[in-house]
Amino acid sequence: MRRGRWAELGDLAAVVGTGGVIRVAELEGLGVARSTISARCQPGGPWRRVLPGVISLFTGYLTARQRSIAAVVYAGPGAMLSGRAALAEYGVGRHSGDVQVLVSAGRRVQSAGFVVIERTTRMPDAVDRAGIPCAPITRSVLDAARRCTTVDSARALIADIVQRGAASPRDLSTELEQGSGRGSALPRTVLREVLANVHSAPEAAARTLWMRSGLPAMVFNVDVVDADSRFIARPDGWIDAVALAWEIDSFEWHLSPASYQETVQRRNAMQSLGIVVLSSIPRTLKDEPDRVIADLRAHFALASSRPRPSVRIHPVRSR
Repeated sequence: MRRGRWAELGDLAAVVGTGGVIRVAELEGLGVARSTISARCQPGGPWRRVLPGVISLFTGYLTARQRSIAAVVYAGPGAMLSGRAALAEYGVGRHSGDVQVLVSAGRRVQSAGFVVIERTTRMPDAVDRAGIPCAPITRSVLDAARRCTTVDSARALIADIVQRGAASPRDLSTELEQGSGRGSALPRTVLREVLANVHSAPEAAARTLWMRSGLPAMVFNVDVVDADSRFIARPDGWIDAVALAWEIDSFEWHLSPASYQETVQRRNAMQSLGIVVLSSIPRTLKDEPDRVIADLRAHFALASSRPRPSVRIHPVRSR
């Protein structure tokens, strides 16, 4: 294509089909002179450089998806998204931070701008998400969790994935064991909680306090049924030895009148059958742990002092 003929293509962004993001080399392959590219990327021009060797065919800010496209375009053939950027392509959360990209160990491409390059000897098969190659969701969530700086952020991330049914704890554990040990401490801690059926940060805090209490075994998020196998409730924590239920009451949950009514009905159903119920709020788990442990022990003593009601739990299903 002779110099200048690229203009006959009309909407160049539509022609290249990459969200308006393209490598300089591809533009040159379309017949765009390097001097033209430089001129159009000058201040006030219609294009701009977003990464080394990568141009956006517009001047506005990149959307999160355009950033992801630009990252993969920059990293070159065989690269794929991972971490939170990939999770966003799976419909899990939003992402506006650095874009994590996997490349094979032999590649020399470097991190640049908002792109974090991670070389790996375990390149997975890419999953196409509307035209963007992404690592499988188990790899993506663990790559994201390895970059978390607190256990709470790792816990929220992994618990969200598990609760959505997007990945099972077993699959995540397998992926973690097969992958790099670098940065694996936090996801390993969280997966131990999730495998114990702990679903949220307050429940994880509750589990920690129960472990300090010296009380008998507690299970989490199991169905409690009556003598006729009719469902009663699914308390956050349950000590089956004495039929003691532990409920972690979230203020946000109670902002909904319907949810508050459901909480009251569930608690009434348990208490009407003789189940002892302890209610705690997330703030006290963090701010007054000794008081919570004392409450837990006191309610255990109360539950131990009366005949155990005829209720039972369904076995915890392995996932």
